[in-house]
Amino acid sequence: MPDKDVPTRNTRSRRGFFSVAFGRGAVAALMLLVQFGFVFVLFGRLQQYSIYVSGAVTVLTVVFLAYLLNTPQDPTVKLTWCFVIALVPVFGVLLYLFITFDVGHREEQRLLLKVVSDSAGLMPEQTELMERLRTEEPSFYPLAVYAARRNGYAVYENTAVTYFSSGEAKYEELLRQLEKAERFIFLEYFIVEEGQMWDRVLDILKAKVLQGVEVRMIYDGTCSLMRLPASYPKTLRAMGIQCKVFAPIRPFISTSYNNRDHRKILVVDGKVGFTGGVNLADEYINRRQRFGHWKDAAVMLTGDGVRSMTLMFLRMWNVTEKERVYEPYLNAPGPRREDMPGCVIPYGDSPMDDERTGEMIYLDMIYSARERLYIMTPYLILDSELLTAITFAARRGVDVRIILPGIPDKKYANLLAKGHYKALVSAGVHIYEYAPGFVHSKVFLADDTRAVVGTLNLDYRSLYLNFECGAYLYKVPAIGDILRDFEDTFPRCRPVTAETVARQKLSTRLGAAILKLAAPLM
Repeated sequence: MPDKDVPTRNTRSRRGFFSVAFGRGAVAALMLLVQFGFVFVLFGRLQQYSIYVSGAVTVLTVVFLAYLLNTPQDPTVKLTWCFVIALVPVFGVLLYLFITFDVGHREEQRLLLKVVSDSAGLMPEQTELMERLRTEEPSFYPLAVYAARRNGYAVYENTAVTYFSSGEAKYEELLRQLEKAERFIFLEYFIVEEGQMWDRVLDILKAKVLQGVEVRMIYDGTCSLMRLPASYPKTLRAMGIQCKVFAPIRPFISTSYNNRDHRKILVVDGKVGFTGGVNLADEYINRRQRFGHWKDAAVMLTGDGVRSMTLMFLRMWNVTEKERVYEPYLNAPGPRREDMPGCVIPYGDSPMDDERTGEMIYLDMIYSARERLYIMTPYLILDSELLTAITFAARRGVDVRIILPGIPDKKYANLLAKGHYKALVSAGVHIYEYAPGFVHSKVFLADDTRAVVGTLNLDYRSLYLNFECGAYLYKVPAIGDILRDFEDTFPRCRPVTAETVARQKLSTRLGAAILKLAAPLM
């Protein structure tokens, strides 16, 4: 029998159905249909001027196609937009302008960039460390410069790293660390859903509030569509938990809905910080079965490196605050792990600046790999830069292996991944499908000296559109644990061979080819 305090699957399904059918999501969808219907009627009334309209549309199409071909965008993105504009010229141009001009979040962008600019001086001065890296670690130094100067993310020594090869392992440690909280707890998650996992966390948060611990929480607005009631922030505030919803879904058209907060950050007292793929819902710890066994990964940082994770959370929180406070949280006394070798760079990625930090860090790892490059990712929807980098690594003799889900959560994503199989396998890349179920881990490993564990998937949404975060690890002992996780996982996978690719169904090939045209817009 299920725990009476935990919603059963049927209860969740009913709540999900009613929240979609009668909630703000349904209203938003209805309003969007009404607005698009108005546009169709408007253009229908212009039919009497069809000759002039046709000529204008032709000129508009040619001009925009010429403009697109000369923009500094990824070639795959250009191809997609050219296809859309050629297929539906007027709507394609309007859609392109709508997205390019960021209708709906110019003000958000201005505020976020101001918050980042105003807090740039809060990162530690690292002149001595950077000079030492330049002379002692010349292969790592350029990335450290890129992270610090271009993005404002510091490099830290004196930081212990614990790697968790499953959501269950992260969950157990997370509970232990929450119980130790004395001053503050910060949570920022993409998915939160009532169930055994979140209920246990919430019990601890409520108890900590009563002990005088400050608790702040941010979760993404898509949760309100199916996972949480729209009034849930009020429920948490009544418990003493400060809560904000990132970009809640409302009934109006805005590009802000295209940029989701996909980060997973938990900070306790400025001493301990978690990130990785694990959200706060039961499937992440296999208390609920969705796509077979759910494999995920996370890391815990202890020591100096937690400062950047704390700052990332505070920047997101302070976007809507008039009074922006940082110092009491960034200067929280914590353990200095001076016995720990290596360096860490906790970093974030924002769609509201001109820098694709997450992709640049992945590309740096791929191009710097000499012996091995291991990747674990739920999605494989590659732009031309990543596809070129990965295949080139295999062609120059690097042992490149990619682990993907054996039971995918999204059919279209699985088709798009299979669309890359031929190019990757023919270049010498080894692809594995996790037979027991779904892989949600986002882990890169290069040459046993570098690794990234974070929230960034290998798809356009993570690399171009979402707020993301990760931890770059260099020569820390936990990299050995990451390597062992890969070595333990490979035997549980189905290898994808040239024969596997040759046996792909025609429908799979056609579906992948068609979906590739729209991949950057998904």
